[in-house]
Amino acid sequence: MQADAPSRGGMPLYTKILLGLVLGAGGGTAAKLIWGEHPRLLWTVETITYPVGQVFLRMLFMVIVPLVFTSVALGVASLGDVRRVGRIGGKTLLFFLATTAVAATIGLLLVNTIKPGASLDPAMRAALMQEYSTQADATMAAAQTTAFGINTFVNIVPRNPVQAAASGDMLGLIFFSLIFGIALTMIAESAAKPVVAVLEGIAQAVMVMINFAMKIAPMGVFGLLFSVTAKFGYHLLGSLLLYVLAVLLGLAIHQFAVIPFLARVLAGIRPLEFLRKAKELMITAVSLSSSNATLPTTIRTATEKFGVPRGIAGFVLPVGATMNMNGTALFEGMTVLFLAQVFGVHLDLLTQVIVVVMAVITAVGVAGVPSGSIPLLVMVLGMVGIPGEGIALILGVDRILDMCRTVPNVTGDLLTSLVITRSEGLPFAVPDPFPVGAAAVAATPGPAGEAV
Repeated sequence: MQADAPSRGGMPLYTKILLGLVLGAGGGTAAKLIWGEHPRLLWTVETITYPVGQVFLRMLFMVIVPLVFTSVALGVASLGDVRRVGRIGGKTLLFFLATTAVAATIGLLLVNTIKPGASLDPAMRAALMQEYSTQADATMAAAQTTAFGINTFVNIVPRNPVQAAASGDMLGLIFFSLIFGIALTMIAESAAKPVVAVLEGIAQAVMVMINFAMKIAPMGVFGLLFSVTAKFGYHLLGSLLLYVLAVLLGLAIHQFAVIPFLARVLAGIRPLEFLRKAKELMITAVSLSSSNATLPTTIRTATEKFGVPRGIAGFVLPVGATMNMNGTALFEGMTVLFLAQVFGVHLDLLTQVIVVVMAVITAVGVAGVPSGSIPLLVMVLGMVGIPGEGIALILGVDRILDMCRTVPNVTGDLLTSLVITRSEGLPFAVPDPFPVGAAAVAATPGPAGEAV
């Protein structure tokens, strides 16, 4: 079943999701304005809307581990030659870094031009610091447990892949899946075929499970958005409005100008066509605020809407959900300079370049979950002499910004799969959603391994 096919009532799924998003956000906002902190509103959020949203999210997160493992392993196996895997992997990582650096640079240019930090009232700064001090302390404690160094790269190799999967260590899981897929191409075809057949069966079952989850997506999205907006302190928006608008402008420029432009130049896809086919993906990303939770929709969009070969999609997109964070890098760069302006810390050009580099590096290490960038952002603040406690100033509005920055994160992954497909000289073709016994996936080294 294709996700955008009309339901029995004739309404496509993405329209229902958008409707759930609008009704949830609008309903929560109205409830907040009318009832404020009324106990009945809080009860409704805690016992009805929040649990409904969490059930939907958990159903999606439930399939992430088998989806990533089967997608990466089968994707690598379908690419066949190990040298080809290395070539595609190298191009993928370079493109990730390049687009992430572009996004961070856009953010810094905007924040230097608009200067949102200069407009924040010192009294409001003190009030925000006090209101979110507890949450800021927890974030700083989390940041202290994360350190970049040689061990960051060592830890990519998991001691126990099952433990890595259970603990949500996506880089470790991807590394194991990558090595497992390569191993399948290097053993006899008679031994590889049964294993690939099992993986194909698991992958098809996972896709059916994802369809189960997507059936309740409109209700889940409504619950998530209602819960957030009903609890959100909108009085913060007035004080931080210029900062929020600056970040949203940066994200919009990257999402609706840079990414479609690159799709046209590097993948040969017209900007409006790219945005039209990616609309379900964008709506889902806004709703879930998580690259990992959006991964099933990203893979389906790439393969069923754009015709990206499953080998490329299975390799590029799970890696992108963990490592490619265009919107996050833009957000981090803008937030560092915003807080520097608030605290009167002057950052010269060289320091701002360092901020761009660190935004790119930390974006690669961000967990693809809601607000996953905040602990790493505290690290960057400390590196350039800005009080880490300043993170309290933006915690109140981070949920809204997190929803929005997830969109360029996942469409950047989609763009990468398109660019890599074209760079490999492969055709875009819309395949059967559930191919059975695909000979290319069962490839061993040789000509069969080149079929994707």
